[in-house]
Amino acid sequence: MIALAFLLTLLTPPEVGPPNGALVIVGGGKQGPEITRRFVELAGGPDAEFVMIPTANEGDAFDLEKLANEFRSDFGVNKVKVLHTRDKAEADRDEFVAPLKTAKGVWFGGGRQWRYVDSYLGTRTQREIEAVLARGGVIGGSSAGATIQGSYLVRGAREGNLVMMAKGYEVGFGYLKNVAIDQHVIARNRLEDMPAVIDAHPNLLGLGIDEGTAIVVEGDQFEVLGRSKVAVYDGKEYEGKKYRLLSKGDRFDFKTRETKK
Repeated sequence: MIALAFLLTLLTPPEVGPPNGALVIVGGGKQGPEITRRFVELAGGPDAEFVMIPTANEGDAFDLEKLANEFRSDFGVNKVKVLHTRDKAEADRDEFVAPLKTAKGVWFGGGRQWRYVDSYLGTRTQREIEAVLARGGVIGGSSAGATIQGSYLVRGAREGNLVMMAKGYEVGFGYLKNVAIDQHVIARNRLEDMPAVIDAHPNLLGLGIDEGTAIVVEGDQFEVLGRSKVAVYDGKEYEGKKYRLLSKGDRFDFKTRETKK
C-alpha cells in the first residue's frame, strides 16, 4: 500500500509548479555561481541554446550584442540570443519568436515587471516561453524577472514599485499557480509588505526572496539556494510574524506547504 501511494504521488500532476521543466527564481542582487550553475545544468549544460530577455529595464536602445556577451560571461554559456520589444505585434511575429523554438533556457532580467506585461502578456512570445518549459527546459529570472513568474503580480504599478496591488497589472505569467512573488525582501525592508496581498487574496501563497538567493522549482517542490533567506506567507503566524523564513538547503512542498530542513 505504501509503494502504491508513493507511485500515485509521482503520477499526480503538479498543482502549483510546472508539469515539466524547472524554474530558477532569484530575488535580485548578484547571484552566486551555485545559482547560475544550476540554471545552466537544468538547461542541459553550457552548449544549450539560451534566450535572455531584458525588456523590464528602462529605455529602448539596448546593445543586444553587449547583453549577449555579458550573459555568456556571467553564466558560462556559448549560445545566447537576446530578445527585446515593446510592441505586442512584434512579439507575435514568426521571426521574433524563432529563437525560443530551440531554446532550452530563458532568462528574464530585472527592472519593472509591468514592462513584461505590456510587451508579452497574451502574445505568441509568452506561449513560446511556456513551450520551453513544456519540453523540459528551464525559465529563470531575477528581481522583476522573478516576480513575473508568479500568477499574481505584485509591485506591477507603472506609478512606482511601492504599490503591491495595481489594477490592470495583477496578472503574471503564471509558471507558479496561485502564487505571488516578491524580491529584495530583506535588503529593501519588504518583509511586511506581502501580508496585505494575502489578506486580500487568501487563496494565494506568497513568496519573498531576498537578494543573492533563489528558489529552484521542480514540480510542486522547491529548494533554496544562495546566501540569504526566502519568506513564505500562507496566512498563518509564526512566532508573531506573518511569515516563516527558509535558508539555503531548505525544501518546500507546495501541496502540503511543509518545509523540510
